[in-house]
Amino acid sequence: MNPIDSRLPQFRSLTPQQRLQHIVAAAGLNPDEAALLNNSGALDRQLADGMIENVIGTFELPLGVAGYFKLNGRDMLIPMAVEEPSVVAAASFMAKLVRECGGFETSSTPPLMRAQVQVLGLTDPHGARQTLLRRSREIIDLANQRDKVLIGLGGGCRDIEVHVLEDTRRGPMVVMHLIVDVRDAMGANTVNTMAESVSPLVEEITGGQVRLRILSNLADLRLSRARVALSPQVLTTAEYEGQDVIERILDAYEFAAVDPYRAATHNKGIMNGIDPVIVATGNDWRAVEAGAHAWACRKGHYGSLTRWEKDARGWLVGSLEMPMPVGLVGGATKTHPLSRIALKIMGVQTAQELGEAAVAVGLAQNLAALRALATEGIQRGHMALHARNIAIMSGATGSEIDRVARAMGQEKDVRVDRAHALLKDLRGHFSDE
Repeated sequence: MNPIDSRLPQFRSLTPQQRLQHIVAAAGLNPDEAALLNNSGALDRQLADGMIENVIGTFELPLGVAGYFKLNGRDMLIPMAVEEPSVVAAASFMAKLVRECGGFETSSTPPLMRAQVQVLGLTDPHGARQTLLRRSREIIDLANQRDKVLIGLGGGCRDIEVHVLEDTRRGPMVVMHLIVDVRDAMGANTVNTMAESVSPLVEEITGGQVRLRILSNLADLRLSRARVALSPQVLTTAEYEGQDVIERILDAYEFAAVDPYRAATHNKGIMNGIDPVIVATGNDWRAVEAGAHAWACRKGHYGSLTRWEKDARGWLVGSLEMPMPVGLVGGATKTHPLSRIALKIMGVQTAQELGEAAVAVGLAQNLAALRALATEGIQRGHMALHARNIAIMSGATGSEIDRVARAMGQEKDVRVDRAHALLKDLRGHFSDE
């Protein structure tokens, strides 16, 4: 695969068709793939009907591309499916600053997922735990009989864990975890099938009754990480020195680290970057969200997913480590035509690479929010981009959209009633000519 250049200079000023042509060339898409991106009906109704129930049509989101991302020295374009203004622009701008300081460093753990098997009706839960552990090889071998394809790819059940929950209102519970290497799959179907297949053996070993047999979305063994370091120089603005910006960002981060009310919004901003990547690639964004927020309170306190600090040079250093249960095979990643194209645009070869890219985007999004909050405030940039939506809501079309949005931006007054007034004046001006 030929290397690509992820820089997108003046991308916002291009028409959608011109942007599409740029991405087609940059990602090496063939004419059929380019036509799908150009066709709003890429997901036809018959295909959609095979994906979920009660289908009456399809629902589209804007699909944008964030640029300037460099991960471990490699350029990457980032497709993002999202309806919220400023998300793609913020990610791209931060990636551009990070790029000047060397880009993102990323890494990840192997793709291990957990399946839980709940056992009830035990008088000797700790004894049952010991027996399950003693016969672990037998359980693992039985689980691995269920997916020969996964075994052939180098995956499979690797180990078991057994936890005793002694004090519940339903009596003591033994919960056995299957630890499964799912390779490039998200893994839900695989681990669920394995959990169900070993349940009769678990009942035989323990003498208890198996109830739930289901994966855990707290994928704490399947972590993706990203790290950035930014110099004061790249963070300097017309109004603020870089060192001052760093101190302000650290103050804002500390607020999120200690206060759950702030942390909830802080982490939502991180997911503003991650979720659009997950959606664009056909992955389960609800699973990623669930794991992220459970991870954020794993120590008994809900806090920031990211960490920000200052190194010995005075540079701002940020890092993000979190569960990232994503896949390249199975589900919508294979059935949705545009998800396949999104993955091709990214150029990722493994699920781990996809997870690392998503976390890098989340870190960039967090940096953008912290920088804005700590300096000019979040609304200036966001509302300037939101002005186009407001102009459309007022009835503006074609070139009117940019004219009305620009006027509201200059006035710093982005409201639907103001957009109506500006549009009325604009149309009155042209009718008089």
